[in-house]
Amino acid sequence: MTTEARTAPRWLWPLLADLACVLALAAGGKNTHDGDDSWWVVLVIAWPFALAAVLAHVGLTSRGQDVRRLWPGGVTVLAVTYALGMALRAASGRGLATGFLVVAAIFLVVTMLGWRAVAQLLARRRSTPTR
Repeated sequence: MTTEARTAPRWLWPLLADLACVLALAAGGKNTHDGDDSWWVVLVIAWPFALAAVLAHVGLTSRGQDVRRLWPGGVTVLAVTYALGMALRAASGRGLATGFLVVAAIFLVVTMLGWRAVAQLLARRRSTPTR
């Protein structure tokens, strides 16, 4: 009797990591600006960016691009998540205050590209033979 190890698809962990970045942005925004105790607000803030991130991942992985890599996959996912997320946010009647545009851009750049940079450094370190 043999057992096969199940592994997650290559696209799953990057998508979950990017969605965690989006949720962290939304949670931070809620905690900073909204006195409402409802976590429903986090979903209202997050959904445009989460949908944009999912669409970016689907589009890139269907074309064979590695979304785990910082360049070009990570930068493309970031750009689509930010631009399409802001467009969806505006279309849904939510505000696009200059402060939000700037803070969201900085936060998403640091988190969405940051985890990729750390992952690439760790992978490179693991593949380098020790002396």
